[in-house]
Formats: sequence, C-alpha cells, structure tokens
Amino acid sequence: MESAPSGTSSLAGRIAVVSGASSPGGIGRAIALRFASEGAAVLLVAEGTQEQLAEVKALCAAQPKAGRIESAQIDLGTDDGPGEMIATAERLFGRVDVLVNNAAVRATMPFGTYTRDQFDRVVAVNLAAPFFASQAVIPLMRRQGGGRIIHIASQLGHVTYDGRALYGLTKAALIHLTKSMAHELAKDGILVNAISPGPISTPAVADRPAAELEARFGPYLPGGRLGRPEEIAETALFLATTAPAFLQGHSVLVDGGYTNH
Repeated sequence: MESAPSGTSSLAGRIAVVSGASSPGGIGRAIALRFASEGAAVLLVAEGTQEQLAEVKALCAAQPKAGRIESAQIDLGTDDGPGEMIATAERLFGRVDVLVNNAAVRATMPFGTYTRDQFDRVVAVNLAAPFFASQAVIPLMRRQGGGRIIHIASQLGHVTYDGRALYGLTKAALIHLTKSMAHELAKDGILVNAISPGPISTPAVADRPAAELEARFGPYLPGGRLGRPEEIAETALFLATTAPAFLQGHSVLVDGGYTNH
C-alpha cells in the first residue's frame, strides 16, 4: 500500500512526523503547516521551546482540513531521541505514513578549528538522528504496507562553501543514506527521497544585511531572490503524496539554480 494515493496531493487520514518543526520562519514549520493544510495529522518534534511548539501547533490546528496535531519536545542529538520520536508517534497515532527528517544544526567555522564536541553534536543531529529515526519507523511502515521518508539535506551536500566543511559532510552523507535506504526499502513499499534546499529565506539567512546577501548569493541565483520555506514545503508535499513510486533515492535540488554554476 502506498502511504498516499498516487495522483493526489491530499494527506487526509495520513499521519506525518516532522522534526525540527518549531523554528519561526523555518523549513520544518512550513512543511508541517502545508501537510496540515492537506488534511494530515501531524506530530511536531523539536528541541525548541514549548512556547514555539505551542505556536506552530496552534497554526497547524487552525488549518481547515487539519487532522489531529500533537507536539513533543525531544533532543534528537541524544542516543534515545530518535527512537523516542517514533515511539511517541506510535503511541499517539498508531502508525506513521510520512517521516520528514528536517532537524539540523550548523557550526560555521574554518576547517582546522572544529572541536570534537562540535563534530559530535552536528553529526548526532544532522546524520545519526535521521539514520536511527528511519530505522525505528521501518517496522511500523512495513506492518502498514508502506510509507514515505523524506530527508532534508542541503545544496551544501553537493557543493562546498567556506566554513561549512562539517555541515556539508553531514548533508552529503545524508544524501548517500537516502540512496542506500531507497535501494533496500523499495521492496517494502517505502519511498525514500531527499530535498536539498539552496539559499532559503529563513531567519538564519534573511536577517543578514541586504548587501551581504547580494554579494554572497546574487551572482548565483538567476531568479534574483532567495527561496522561501513554503517552496521547500511544496516539494515535500509532492514527495509525500504525488511523487511516483519510481522516483526513488533522489536528492531534489530546490536551489534557484545555485548549483548550476
């Protein structure tokens, strides 16, 4: 059984888990809202504050078609965090149709200055968490006849940039994980793909001075603007619903043409 009917964007009656869902203006929040607007029941998971989670929960619940919306404050960088996320979804909903591994952290600095603690933290959240959350959800998806797993990678898993060696390493590994999972899980009806966003207008990016943004991204964005979190959410909706089962193991670049250069 597919986790959503082919040829429709509806998520009515489906259960989605979205990690990293609390950041204001973030990609995870946009995905959760888009899923709720298409009828999904959603478990919002984040390390952020209870106030942030309560805000996005209320926004999701206010969508006219939304199913049941729940939230859980979980640190996915701990050994138990990824399994706790899936166990919480199973306890609350009994199944998981779509898992979106979006939570991530950054450490931006020149290579040669990273500490082991920084390395371990970034790898734990960006790579180990999606790895073990996916392993935890597989038995559920197998029992229910299938499901969809979406990893949020990055254009920096494809290209390099100053100060992003560690972040890019985890995202490149996540793209490889996507391919490996897709290869092994297709027989179980589990569709696995990734999204690699380019420069997106999240607070971490858009709060910088306009001149800095123009100098950094302008020459590489033919459309002349940053992407919007909602555009990544539309891609996630496609992969969660209408994407054909033959689309397996891809990292969909949504980068405004940045990596064409």
